[in-house]
Amino acid sequence: MASIAIIDYGMGNLHSIAKALEHVAGHHLVFISSDPESILRAGRVVFPGVGAIGDCMDELRRLELDEVVREAARSKPLLGVCLGMQALLTRSEENDGTACLDVLPGEVRRFPRNLVDASGARLKVPHMGWNAVRQSRPHPLWAGIADNSRFYFVHSYFTEPAQADEIAGVTDYGGEFASVLARENVFAAQFHPEKSQHAGLALLANFVDWDGQG
Repeated sequence: MASIAIIDYGMGNLHSIAKALEHVAGHHLVFISSDPESILRAGRVVFPGVGAIGDCMDELRRLELDEVVREAARSKPLLGVCLGMQALLTRSEENDGTACLDVLPGEVRRFPRNLVDASGARLKVPHMGWNAVRQSRPHPLWAGIADNSRFYFVHSYFTEPAQADEIAGVTDYGGEFASVLARENVFAAQFHPEKSQHAGLALLANFVDWDGQG
């Protein structure tokens, strides 16, 4: 039976994303695991996360899951979600500077103080709630999802990738930031698909069927 592993390193909405995946998974087995061998035997891997990047990286190393994520990124469809997306980059400004997994080259920056919208109104940080994602290039995971669909965000930091062609979606919050990155068999989203209703479920269903080709 085809399977989808959700990486458990103690920092993620694991049961919420598992339930959403099970809803769209069809014949695929969805399971949560911190066991490296079980994760790497799965056909697809989801790398979720919430919280601080320093804790994230500490736990990944302690559980010997940092290399598991890197290997999954080399070998099978991998979906990074929220903090899981940020951890895929090279380095984050959070926690006085944190070295990340360097799967996707780039930096993670904090939203600036005094962030304002186009009318000059003050924007709160963290960026929390529904916002539109403009699809900046085609991708199989966008199939059936209208451009500028709204997804649910909760974050204070955003990604700044080194390669512009790896940006697959952008969102405006006091200026545009890269809210979706994609390269070969890796797709990473700053928003939470499991909290994003129809559009989020459609993206997860596309991931279930995705063969890792961009």
